[in-house]
Amino acid sequence: MKNAVHEDAHEDDPVLERFHFLVNAPALFNAVTTAAELRIFAFLSGSPGASAAEIRSFCGLPAHQLRVLLQAVCTTGLLERRGGVYHNSSVAEELLAADEEPDSWSHILTGWKEVYYPAFADMTAALRAGTNTALSAHPGDEPTLYGRLARNPPLEEVFHRAMTAFTLRSVDALIGQPVFEDVRHVLDVGGGDGSTSARLVARHPRLRTTVFDMPSVSRLASGAGAEAGAQSERVSVVPGDMFTDPFPEGPDAVLFSHVLEIFDEEAILLLLKKAYDALPVGGRVMVYGYNVSDDETDGVFGARLGLYFNVLASGRGMAYPARDYERWLSEAGFGEVGTVPGLPYEHGLSLGVKR
Repeated sequence: MKNAVHEDAHEDDPVLERFHFLVNAPALFNAVTTAAELRIFAFLSGSPGASAAEIRSFCGLPAHQLRVLLQAVCTTGLLERRGGVYHNSSVAEELLAADEEPDSWSHILTGWKEVYYPAFADMTAALRAGTNTALSAHPGDEPTLYGRLARNPPLEEVFHRAMTAFTLRSVDALIGQPVFEDVRHVLDVGGGDGSTSARLVARHPRLRTTVFDMPSVSRLASGAGAEAGAQSERVSVVPGDMFTDPFPEGPDAVLFSHVLEIFDEEAILLLLKKAYDALPVGGRVMVYGYNVSDDETDGVFGARLGLYFNVLASGRGMAYPARDYERWLSEAGFGEVGTVPGLPYEHGLSLGVKR
């Protein structure tokens, strides 16, 4: 009784409200993902609404289980029930309805469900051990998730489809930066399936890029040609290990997009120094990714990412504050160091110029 009275005293506290949502969020997340995988949001897109019977006819769930699912998704606000029929909310229409588009949140949800969130049950053990103990769920002896996914091509494709979708949600803030106006050849280190490079060459007619990533990932970068269309000849692919292999020659800019946050300070400095050595005088380095706030208390996307890195992906890394990247860029020898802050999804772009 005492605890109930205490909780009632904080009834209007936004932290308590967030807590109540948080403790129910794992189930609700999976309900939304299930609705996306059943293509319910796509079915409702652009329609005047549909009854439960019509949705059941489309997705094939038993009536009672569909009722439970729809109730759960409605509590998130992504579905709305009006006059006995169901509609997408405006957010669901924007993020989830076009589920075959490469930037659909449907891909992100599936990737997080299949790869990220199962590992979080191992969080206490991983943080105590100081290493990514959840990696044991994936066969192999490679020290990172990225290496082990090469042994499971279907899951690797799910993972990179999710990564690509999230990248496409934020990449326009990167490719529109004025820094690319004076660049002719970007080395896209850890460029994955080439989605960022494809967008860059489509936006900047005089630019070409080289995607440099692991061989198992580089095979996915063939999709960059389809994304780039007529510009595909300006996206080349060089497979290799960013730590042990030399960087490809010839770039006047090196881009690390969603790469450096995976690692710790020692590895980040090594990569930045390799970038410095690969660039001509006046060449630029660009670090694009998540930035937590300076006091490291804000940023829900960055918080999730840091936990994922340490529990599963690499056993290290986090969404660092911009000041860390600026310090590392200076230590690697770069000048004119600074950051473009406040980009979408808690992103920032840290820059440096080879002296």
